[in-house]
Amino acid sequence: MNQTQTPVAIGKVIQNAVAFDFKNWAVSPMNSDALPQSISKLFDLLQQRKIDYVLVGGVALLTYIEGRNTQDIDLIMALSSLERLPEIAVDSQDMYFARGEYEDLQIDILLTGNPLFEKVQRKYTAVRHFLEQDITTATVEGLLLLKLYALPSLYRQGSFARVGIYENDVATLLHDYSVDVEALYAELSAHLSTTDMAEVRSIVVEIQQRIARFQTGSRASGGVTGM
Repeated sequence: MNQTQTPVAIGKVIQNAVAFDFKNWAVSPMNSDALPQSISKLFDLLQQRKIDYVLVGGVALLTYIEGRNTQDIDLIMALSSLERLPEIAVDSQDMYFARGEYEDLQIDILLTGNPLFEKVQRKYTAVRHFLEQDITTATVEGLLLLKLYALPSLYRQGSFARVGIYENDVATLLHDYSVDVEALYAELSAHLSTTDMAEVRSIVVEIQQRIARFQTGSRASGGVTGM
């Protein structure tokens, strides 16, 4: 069910998410009105510096599915590229991840020192049209690889809320798009342990069963919805 969607306005999405998150009301108020301009400036900067990057995360998902909410920008890029962007104030960094701020905008960066992140940047991208500009974005398969790769670790961390979000993202993409799941397994098997791969397969099977139940129920009700 690959439907054409109205181009996403990244600035408006993040502005609304920040403004309507009650947790932000208890801290120093962020100037959410400035976020759309900051986002446009960020992507202009990436273009001017000729930075190789891929948009991933919640904003990327919004070009494929509806209803996703996010307060930050997620990018894949090389560490050498990040070092060419001193305008991004890095708050934390390890081997594969960095987090920083550009003006009032939070940015999470997946570093290509991780072989899977590098593979997604190299192989699983497409140029998608946003209201701000055309942006190199992860494909459906690329987003699924990133979500499935993260899930075993999130389970070990006991991160129940994030597990729910990630599994819902996976379920929605698998429901809406025709995806070669076995090809995803083949790709992931080079980056996950045997135990983690078994868990990923189990998660996907449960999601596929949920999709099948939904489709059966939808056909039985004739597509009628109610409150």
